[in-house]
Amino acid sequence: MSSSPTAPASGASVSPSPHSWGGEFRALLALGWPLVVAQLAQMALITTDVIMVGWLGPRFLAAAALANALFIALQLFGLGLTDAVAPLVAQALGARDYRSVRRTVRQGLWLCIGVAVLLLPVIWNIAPLYRLLGEDPSLIGMSDRFIHFVMWMIVPTFIISVLRGFLSAHGDTRIILWITLAGVVVNAVGDYALILGNWGMPRLELAGAGISTTVVSLVMLGLTIAYIQSHRRYRRYHIFHRVFVSDWPRLRELLRVGLPIGFIRLAEVLLFTSASLLQGWLGVDEVAAHAVALQLASITFMVPLGLSIAATVRVGRAYGEGDREGVRRAGWMAFVLTVLFMAATGICFELFPRTFVSLFLSPSDPANAKAISLAASYVLVAGVFQIADGTQVTMSGALRGLSDTRMPLVIALFGYWAIGFPVSYVLAFQLGVRGVGIWWGLASGLAVVGALLAIRFALRDRLGITRSAPA
Repeated sequence: MSSSPTAPASGASVSPSPHSWGGEFRALLALGWPLVVAQLAQMALITTDVIMVGWLGPRFLAAAALANALFIALQLFGLGLTDAVAPLVAQALGARDYRSVRRTVRQGLWLCIGVAVLLLPVIWNIAPLYRLLGEDPSLIGMSDRFIHFVMWMIVPTFIISVLRGFLSAHGDTRIILWITLAGVVVNAVGDYALILGNWGMPRLELAGAGISTTVVSLVMLGLTIAYIQSHRRYRRYHIFHRVFVSDWPRLRELLRVGLPIGFIRLAEVLLFTSASLLQGWLGVDEVAAHAVALQLASITFMVPLGLSIAATVRVGRAYGEGDREGVRRAGWMAFVLTVLFMAATGICFELFPRTFVSLFLSPSDPANAKAISLAASYVLVAGVFQIADGTQVTMSGALRGLSDTRMPLVIALFGYWAIGFPVSYVLAFQLGVRGVGIWWGLASGLAVVGALLAIRFALRDRLGITRSAPA
């Protein structure tokens, strides 16, 4: 398809594929560092909630963890669908097909609404599912109250994801960082006021955390739309004009690429969700400890996650240009940076587990002693699987830039559910290793998925994944 005359060439601000490893390093870093910091800032939103809820006590922390277990799984499934926007836009920019950019973003907005309509009724009724799973009834009641306030952030969050994919594909990632940082500030103020009842506001505890999160999502969406509409580069795409006009071929393409991404995310997060539920069978202290250790692992995970988004854009751009060598450099450079960072964080986890845990649970409170000890043992295992966790998300991002999502889904299902979950269950309950065994199961699943995805990217030409790119 030829370029649209109304779409600006200046909109494609991501530089063409460089012809050296040093050039790729600079291009990936320029694109990726704001995304990395934005992902860390996004995690700071969640971390703020965890810290302030933790101040209420381990029981509140356990209830929030239980609520988020399935809620975040469903949310990440929807976000996975919207992740198809970034690689398709990047490929279109590489091919200078600007009309396809507009079509992709518009149908991405359709996708947001459709997925939200399907998910919201399920989220509203999570409590009965927890009862069937035999979770603590008192925790279910507290979790249910939180869910019914936080669930309304789904729609704005999905739309933000689509618009971020559009901006990231253009290399405009710093604005994503600034908007996310603004969200962190708004969330901290909201949490402090509504969770703890400061500044004359009512003490709403878990409900306050849910309200604050929803308000933050609306604020960030408003800022993102305002930026796109005020910027001439993006305004000329006319993304929001005729947005209700259907484009079924492009919507099908988004679903073809996005559905496997959504199920990959769901497969991974449900593995961790299942781990949370298994911990719930062991006790409240185990659930609280698991929540803290998982939060720490999630914080470090934000760096390779940001790099994976940059890898998707860089690989997608090179793929659209027909530059196979550019595809190779972009994917492996992201891999190297990921391994270096995750090796460093793994060492820190091994050396100072209790120091990190004490950020969330006060050592001065005797009631926290068991939870702290358990969390420290889980963090030691998390330190072991840091490289594997980073590898699987970065290689998945690189393959996504090639629109290769179906086989990575098969790999994820195999690694997480044929390896990870069975190992967790057997170690924890059959061999009596308990919570630490659950974490070793997570490590084994991540290691298998990371290794297989790296092999698939290495064999991409032999497997025909890049066959449509000119030599």
